Amino acid sequence: MKTLSVAALAIAAIAALGTQAVRAQDPTLRWVKAAPFPVPEEELYGVSANNKVYVIGGYGVTGQAAPAMVWEYDPGPDKWTRKKNLPVAVHHQAQTAMNGKIYFFGGCQRPTSGPGTNGWAPVDNAWEYDPAADSYKPLAPMPIKRCSAIAENVGGKIYVIGGVTTMDNTNDVAFNGQGPARVLGVNQVYDPATNTWTTKSPMPTGRNHAFSGVVNGKIYVIGGRIGHGFVTTSSNTDVVEEYDPAKDLWGVAKARMISPRSGGGWATYNGKIYVAGGEVQNERYSAAFRSLESYDPVANRWDILPSLPGAVHGNAVAFIGNKLHTVSGKMEGGGFADAPGKATADHSVMEMHATGGTR
Repeated sequence: MKTLSVAALAIAAIAALGTQAVRAQDPTLRWVKAAPFPVPEEELYGVSANNKVYVIGGYGVTGQAAPAMVWEYDPGPDKWTRKKNLPVAVHHQAQTAMNGKIYFFGGCQRPTSGPGTNGWAPVDNAWEYDPAADSYKPLAPMPIKRCSAIAENVGGKIYVIGGVTTMDNTNDVAFNGQGPARVLGVNQVYDPATNTWTTKSPMPTGRNHAFSGVVNGKIYVIGGRIGHGFVTTSSNTDVVEEYDPAKDLWGVAKARMISPRSGGGWATYNGKIYVAGGEVQNERYSAAFRSLESYDPVANRWDILPSLPGAVHGNAVAFIGNKLHTVSGKMEGGGFADAPGKATADHSVMEMHATGGTR
């Protein structure tokens, strides 16, 4: 009873903080419904290209290969169109869009037999996807196999940072929640012009399942998971770190997240990085988040925005213009058995103002 009382007080305090902060935002911000996602899933990743949203990935069901879906959303007719699957059936891939193309890096496969069965097997594959042609081109593989990294592009180059992989100096092909995994701070840059990789200064706080964004030519890595790749055997961090690609330097830590979390969606608009959903698990509870927060690197400040329509993790998030899309996701934290009905088809849109949602 004592534990429940303390938890209730904590929740009340957080709710009070959220109410006060949201009042400071523009009260006209609201969610509107768009065409529901055709195949509700988790571990989806969103990206915008050519004024369309692409929702990619999916976790699938344990014992089966990842679905590796690619769906295109066109806001004009409010319609989803299925595209060719990823060439390799992975989940938790890193991705970014640049010059009308979408780039994919790594991810984890789920072996269905043999060594690593039902674990996560990191890969080093890299691909360029042309949405107009609905075709893939293989790229030079990553120097390190990993999944749950982030990918951001600056100055025509793509930085793939962090992630998780198998333990060093082992023959393991996969890791799972019952054994160790190696969390990475590695920072490697891919140059599409030369199809080559270069290793840069590592991120101070190794992590996976993080959020990220680029503002004024600098990369921000936000929150994520430390200790392991599985939410059941890891901890969330609230650390925010800034990387300057021009100087290859990591700066001092920035304002911490309001709510430490991992495994949600993110997108950048008008100099602010938006973090939506996510999950947490500890010895007392497992939960998904409804939180929507924005980080302003120039002011080094976090703002709380109106909550998502429902609590989710593994949701895809992207902007088309000033409209923030959040798509699907699992309506609970990870670590539970996958079953129909646990992922939502919800696709909601919030229109931001030119100032990024605040006045």
